[in-house]
Amino acid sequence: MVSLTVVVGPPAGGKSTWVLAHAKPTDIVIDFDRLAVALTGQGGDPHDHPPAVMGVVRAARQAAIDAAVKQARTTDVYLIHSSPGPQRMAQYRSMGAKVVTIDPGRDVVRERCKTQRPRRMFAVIDEWYREQSVTTGPASPRAIVQPAHSFPSPTTRAW
Repeated sequence: MVSLTVVVGPPAGGKSTWVLAHAKPTDIVIDFDRLAVALTGQGGDPHDHPPAVMGVVRAARQAAIDAAVKQARTTDVYLIHSSPGPQRMAQYRSMGAKVVTIDPGRDVVRERCKTQRPRRMFAVIDEWYREQSVTTGPASPRAIVQPAHSFPSPTTRAW
């Protein structure tokens, strides 16, 4: 089945891992960090990008999204978007997107962040959970929340 799937969740939550477990080699995958790595020299941190790189990646990512949603009729498209705002989420839903939330819980992502992300990401994690409690109420850790669609559980990470 051809579709647009938007994968949301906190930093270090496992979004990229989930997409890699589900996307086929012929699918389109739009991932900010993968784009940043593709647009920089070798050896850089895959999760900590200088401001100039982030600006270029944001523009490239938006161009990729604009082109990819047109392909969602014939090709599966996976879009990793950690925390789209309400307007962006409404736009994705109006395109018929399936939304998958990857969230192993605040304690897990904070522990992963200690070794896998720059320290400034702790504030981003806390903000992600603050936004979630405002929009959905307090939640227990969840591997995948499927608002309307069912997907198999990821097999590449122990949740």
